[in-house]
Amino acid sequence: MNTIMRKSVLSVAGLAFAGGVFAGPIAAHAATATVDAKPVAAAVQAAPKPQGEQSHITLNDEQTANVKAIIAATKKAGLPERAAVISIATSLQESKLENLGHLGDANDHDSLGLFQQRPSSGWGTPEQITDPAYSTTAFLKGLKQVDEWQDMPLTEAAQTVQVSAYPDAYAQWEQQATDLVAQHWNS
Repeated sequence: MNTIMRKSVLSVAGLAFAGGVFAGPIAAHAATATVDAKPVAAAVQAAPKPQGEQSHITLNDEQTANVKAIIAATKKAGLPERAAVISIATSLQESKLENLGHLGDANDHDSLGLFQQRPSSGWGTPEQITDPAYSTTAFLKGLKQVDEWQDMPLTEAAQTVQVSAYPDAYAQWEQQATDLVAQHWNS
């Protein structure tokens, strides 16, 4: 056996022996020790930390009703609270939670409703898009098609569905959307 090979074998054997010497007594002691064990709560995945500066608006009754409609549609679709947070943050960015009709020259093409969806892009008819339940369901259908949307940053998930000219703008609404879902999910 050459010298390099012998040293390698001896090094590996030495590490294994040292590991046994140090781990052996610890393992033996742990096996015989009595421990006053108490149940530990299972780890719960924390909500992602909002990205960047956060914005906030005061909602009127119509906007609050739209929050509740988004939450109801999310529940009906069998999706978790995170989907409602993404939906509400998207709507906050797109329309400030107002169910917008055609805005004339101020309108972005033919964008309508809570999510500023466009009939010409296949989101539905103007009547459908301005129905909060329908527009939310359409948004959620798009969200479900995004691989691993639950684990990605909110702004990335929203942008993948919306294809906005301002892809990072959704992030600023994450905290308010999270707070609104926490407030209204069980109401």
